[in-house]
Amino acid sequence: MSFRSALLVAGFALAALNLRPAIAGLSPLLDEIMDDVGLSPAGGGAITTVMVVCLGVFGPLTPMLARRFGLDRTLLAGLLVIAAGLALRGLDGAPVLYLGSALAATAIAVMNVSMPGIVKQHFPDRINLMTGVYVSCVVAGAAAASALVVPIEHTTGYGWRGVSALLAVPALLAALLWLPQALRGRPGGQNGPRPFGAVLRSRVTWYVTALMGLQSLTFYVMLAWLPTIYLEAGLAADQAGYLLSLTNLVQVGTSLAVPVLAGRRASQVPYVIGAGVLTVFGYLGVLLAPTTLPWLWMIVLGIGQGASFALALLIIALRPADPAGVTALSAVAQSVGYVIAALGPLLFGYLRQVSGSWTVPLTVGLGVVGVQLVAGWFAGRPGTLIRSAP
Repeated sequence: MSFRSALLVAGFALAALNLRPAIAGLSPLLDEIMDDVGLSPAGGGAITTVMVVCLGVFGPLTPMLARRFGLDRTLLAGLLVIAAGLALRGLDGAPVLYLGSALAATAIAVMNVSMPGIVKQHFPDRINLMTGVYVSCVVAGAAAASALVVPIEHTTGYGWRGVSALLAVPALLAALLWLPQALRGRPGGQNGPRPFGAVLRSRVTWYVTALMGLQSLTFYVMLAWLPTIYLEAGLAADQAGYLLSLTNLVQVGTSLAVPVLAGRRASQVPYVIGAGVLTVFGYLGVLLAPTTLPWLWMIVLGIGQGASFALALLIIALRPADPAGVTALSAVAQSVGYVIAALGPLLFGYLRQVSGSWTVPLTVGLGVVGVQLVAGWFAGRPGTLIRSAP
């Protein structure tokens, strides 16, 4: 591998690592942030809500930006805006806290949509491998941020504001590595996405969007409520946290391996179905016997959910004929998908409240995975969206 190729891969991987720390690194510090800024629990929760809403709302900006500036320069701008948002939210006052969080999430939304197009554009012969690298780096970045922000705070003594500023450093480093590629990239033309109209008229788009949204919903439900489920089942708080960490850790390896295998076949249906079935078994384990071999349920759930996420992004990269089409499909699937996903934790919390147990919510979750399997069956079949017009 030449130095130029190595720099491209390193910049791409480090950019992917920056797609979740701004969100995942917030939760462990949230109590401290609320005390310092003077926020109520509702106000503290609204920070994450604002960021998730931005992920869904601002993703559709990406085709316009990529058409005007090119995918490479759009990605570079996203990294710089993430760094600016993280630095801003560490300043004094609630308004800048929300503004900085929204700014970082908007940049993440644009980068989420850009990355599958980057894969198609720069790695057309290694889509399966580089999708695996991309997804595993996203998952690893989230896991690292959630695990390390508190130890970093204690070690440095900087407080949550300083830690927030430190999270901007990897984004700036990724921008530095990506800068040569952005300077070489063309400001539009073949880098620009095709119009939304052609994508919206395709059935494939809606199958992929349903797969993306439903697998994200089941993931965010578990991310939000799994520790609570285990606490109510009788486990200690530290054990509940370790179980959540275990399922997230399993997803890192799964996200790297599954696209490499699935990308070698014209049809991804067997892998999508296998991932959905494993997710079903994970949900069933948590529903029927949460404290019996809980580590096993977490491993099964991690494999199923990690594979589902990776496969959804792999299919986004594979189905269109060119990078422009990938960006357009990614904009629709991820924007609508994150809106669907944002409803999951809220809905499950409401069902828990009105039913008095986790039986009804988890049963509904099984139904959601069933619909996900149907969507995955159609999304995973061989097929190509039409090539976008020059």
